[in-house]
Amino acid sequence: MSDCLFCKIIDGSIPSTKIYEDDHVYAFTDISPVAKGHTLLIPKQHCQDLFEMPEEVARNLYAAAPKIANAIKAAFQPIGLNTINNNGAAAGQTVFHYHLHFIPRYDEKEGLGLIWPTQTYSSEQLVEVAESIKAHL
Repeated sequence: MSDCLFCKIIDGSIPSTKIYEDDHVYAFTDISPVAKGHTLLIPKQHCQDLFEMPEEVARNLYAAAPKIANAIKAAFQPIGLNTINNNGAAAGQTVFHYHLHFIPRYDEKEGLGLIWPTQTYSSEQLVEVAESIKAHL
């Protein structure tokens, strides 16, 4: 896509700090990192979000994900790592080319606002939710 920021990074018209690239994916440092080593992994094929992503693109992207995670772990020895993806504006997506954040965690007390309130469902309600999702697979 000619107006997509991440497509322009892939084609080299916008500079980035490349970490990894193969025929299917591109990984680079986030320009506004949350933590040292904050990396983005994107498919080279433009997909707005996970809802639009073909299975083949997902396979290639997630095949590369452990490589990125383990490289961050080896380089910086974080005590944990969050992988985060926002799908749609309501979920916080601001660049509408699928991207997976790798955010190393160095302190158990550091907060990224990732703890959310949970809800209580009965066993029957959980079964109902599961059946509703399975009906669409």
